[in-house]
Amino acid sequence: MVLHVNKKGIRVLGIAESFKRDYEKSVLAGVVMRSDFIIDGVGLTHITVGGMDATEGVLHLCESLQRDDINVMMLNGCVISWFNIIDLNEIYKRLRIPLICVTYEESEGLEEHIALHFESDERDSRIEAYKRLGDRVPVNLHGQFEDLIRFLGMEKAEAGAVIKKFTTHGKVPEPLRVAKIVARALLRSKNSKSK
Repeated sequence: MVLHVNKKGIRVLGIAESFKRDYEKSVLAGVVMRSDFIIDGVGLTHITVGGMDATEGVLHLCESLQRDDINVMMLNGCVISWFNIIDLNEIYKRLRIPLICVTYEESEGLEEHIALHFESDERDSRIEAYKRLGDRVPVNLHGQFEDLIRFLGMEKAEAGAVIKKFTTHGKVPEPLRVAKIVARALLRSKNSKSK
């Protein structure tokens, strides 16, 4: 599939989450944004904090939008909601939408953290899922900032061009920034209702 990055109507589905460690469920929000920064879709779902249902959550969110015009999916991280690991290969295999997973900081990896919080089989399966994500590669944003990405269904140059096109300032692409705002707002509103 050839991405037409300069096409005015290119649509990105940005998916981000918000969670609190003591909550059972986190909020997963998806925002469909055109390259002119018009938002023309929002989807919401919940996944388990500390669970292993992030992959199904992303798939459910995408299917609930009932869209066939999304050109690229962006994920705000692959290990979300307290070590709930998204299987990028499974997402791409099932949806066939090019995808980019964006992170912002260098790290030594999460194996030690996973080992600290989970026991035996659960620990081993999470570490295996984490290793399957593969390495991240850097993308320079307008000479000022750098994002670290994993990507499927496109070349690195295309992934970098999409990230740059949708990042107006700082490190966070707009579809992900807005999705994070939506997820946080819903989590806060749930919290205020439960008081």
